[in-house]
Amino acid sequence: MSLNETVSAERPHIAFFGMRNAGKSSLVNAVTGQALAVVSPVKGTTTDPVRKAMELLPLGPVVIIDTPGLDDEGELGALRVQKAKEILAKTDIAVLVVDAKTGLSPQDRELLFLFQERRLPHIIAYNKADLLADRPVLPENSIYVSAKTRENVDALKEKLGSFIGKAVNQKRIVADLLSPGDLAVLVTPIDEAAPKGRMILPQQQTMRDILDAHCAFVTCQPEELSETLNRLSVKPKVVITDSQAFGRVAKDVPQDVLLTSFSILFARYKGSLPVLTQGAAALTHLKEGDPVLISEGCTHHRQCGDIGTVKLPGWIEGFTRCKPSYSFTSGGEFPEDLERYKLVIHCGGCMLNEAEMQSRIKRAKAAGVPIVNYGVAIAQMHGILRRSLEAFPEILALLEQ
Repeated sequence: MSLNETVSAERPHIAFFGMRNAGKSSLVNAVTGQALAVVSPVKGTTTDPVRKAMELLPLGPVVIIDTPGLDDEGELGALRVQKAKEILAKTDIAVLVVDAKTGLSPQDRELLFLFQERRLPHIIAYNKADLLADRPVLPENSIYVSAKTRENVDALKEKLGSFIGKAVNQKRIVADLLSPGDLAVLVTPIDEAAPKGRMILPQQQTMRDILDAHCAFVTCQPEELSETLNRLSVKPKVVITDSQAFGRVAKDVPQDVLLTSFSILFARYKGSLPVLTQGAAALTHLKEGDPVLISEGCTHHRQCGDIGTVKLPGWIEGFTRCKPSYSFTSGGEFPEDLERYKLVIHCGGCMLNEAEMQSRIKRAKAAGVPIVNYGVAIAQMHGILRRSLEAFPEILALLEQ
C-alpha cells in the first residue's frame, strides 16, 4: 500500500482549534500549501469541521481537520462549538491556534485543560507573530508563526512530525501470529451487503498485512470453506472469518487450526479487545425490554438481512430468550447519555481511527455500561468465544476473572 493509499482511519488526525479570527483556517492553508479552508476577515467563516486526507511533506499521510471557532455565538454557534469539541474524540495531535496579539482566552485555557486531561499531544501556535513588536519566550510546546508571511510554518510541521513519529501505529493486524511461509484462509461472505466489485476495508487491510509478513492466503465464501480446506496441501495457520459466518465456519475448521474473525483482529489492533471481551458477559444478563445500543462507525445503505439491524437482534433474542429494546446509530453519531443502556454493541470500527474508538469505549466505561463489538458478541452467542481467542492467551485469561 503506497502512502497515497493509506486509509483515513490509519492516518494521524491533526486538528486545528482556536477562537474565531485567530487565523486557524489561514494557518491550515499555510501548513497544507493549498486552499483547504475558506478564509475571511469575517468572524465565524468556518461553520463546520473541514477534513482532508492528504500527503503532507515531510509528515506523510495525515488527516487535517479545521474546526469552528470556540467563541462562536448564538444557538447555531453553540452547536458549532460542540462539533469542534467532538472532534477531540478523533484527534491524535492538536494544534491550538492563538492570536499572538491577544494571547490565551478562557476558552483556549479550557481546551488546553481537555488536551492535558486526555493526554493529547498538542502544540500552541501563536499566529500573526508578524504583528508583534516584542516576543516573550515561549514554552517548548509553543511556537510563534505567521500564516501571512509563512514564518515558522515549516518549523511547526517539524514539531508535528516529531509527534507523528510517536503516534504511528506499529501494531500488526495478524502478521505477528504468522511466520514466513504460513498460509491463512480468509472467509468472506459475498451477499447483498457486500460492496460490488471490491472487498471491504478490513479484509483488504488483513490481506496486505499477511503479504507484508511474507505469507500467503486463500479466500473463499463460507459455503466453500470445507472443500477449500480439503484441497489444501498444507494446513493453514489461521482461519479468519467475517463475524456473521462465525457459527458455520467454526464447524468446518479443525481444532488444531487457529480460528478468529476480522472484527476481533481489529479490536486487538486498536487496543480495545480486553475491555470488549469482558463486555461479552453482559449478553448473558439481558432481560426483556433492556435498552441496547447497536452502533456502527460507518454509514451505508441498510439492506434486507443487515447485520446490525437484523441479524444481531435475531442472534441476541435467540441467545437470551428475550427481546431487548434496540437503538441504532451509525457514522459519527454516538450518544452522550450512555447511562440509559444496559449494553453497547459496536462494529469492528475499521472506519474509525484508534483515538475515536478508544474515546467511545472510555465513554461507555465512564457510564458504567458494558461494551462489546460484533465479532466478540457473535462468538459469545455461538458458544465459540474461547475458541476465537486461542491465539491471544492474555485475553483468554480475562474470561477467568
